[in-house]
Amino acid sequence: MSSLLLAYEDLKYLLNRGYRKKYALEFVANHYRLSQKERHFLFRCVFSDREIEERKAKLLQPGHLKGKILGIDGFNVLITLESLLEGKAILCEDGLLRDLKLQGGYKISSRTLQTLSLLMDFLKTLDLKEVWFLYDAPVSKSGKVAELTRELLNKYGVSGKVKLSKVPDYDLKAFEVVASSDIGIVEKVPFVVDLPQMIAEKRGLKYSYFVEILKNPKLLGF
Repeated sequence: MSSLLLAYEDLKYLLNRGYRKKYALEFVANHYRLSQKERHFLFRCVFSDREIEERKAKLLQPGHLKGKILGIDGFNVLITLESLLEGKAILCEDGLLRDLKLQGGYKISSRTLQTLSLLMDFLKTLDLKEVWFLYDAPVSKSGKVAELTRELLNKYGVSGKVKLSKVPDYDLKAFEVVASSDIGIVEKVPFVVDLPQMIAEKRGLKYSYFVEILKNPKLLGF
C-alpha cells in the first residue's frame, strides 16, 4: 500500500471528525513525508463525507440549464479545461474536475484561443439565457483574455457579458448557478456546473480519477 493511500485514509478519518483540513493535512503529510505534489493532490481532491454529499447535490447536468443565467469563474474554468486538454485533469472525490497546477495567475499561450473556442462551442449547445464571464482583474493580461472572450461570444452567438472583477469570488456568489471548481465558491452558491467535465464527456476526452492516483502515485507525474 502506498504512503499516499495511507495518508488519504488518515486524512479522511480526521476530516470526518471535524478537524480543519489545513492542520489535518499538515499533520498527516508530515507523518508520511509526502511530496509537495502529493500534498497538493490531497488538498485539492479529498473531502469529508458530508462535504462530498453536499457538493454532489449541487451539481447540475446540461439538461438542467435551459433558460438559466450562468456565472463563469473565468480563469478557474479556463485553467481546468487546459489541463483537461493536456491530459492532466483529475476527477476529485466531490465529483468535480480539477487541475493540479501550482501556477499563480494565468499565462496566455497558443492554447488560450483553442480552449476558449472549445468552451464557446459547448456553451451554445446549453440553451442558456445568458452567461457572465468574471475574470480576476489583478491577474496579468486579464484584460486581453477578457477581450478575446468578448470576441468569441459574438463569433459563436452566445448571449453573454464579460467582466473584470477585483474580487470575482465575491461577485460570483450573487449567481444562483456558477461554473467553478473553486472550493470557496462552490460552498457558497446554490448550484454548480462543471463545464470541463461536461466537455470531456461530450468530446471523449480523458481525465484521471483520484482513486487511480491513490493506488499509483506515479500518475501525479503524468
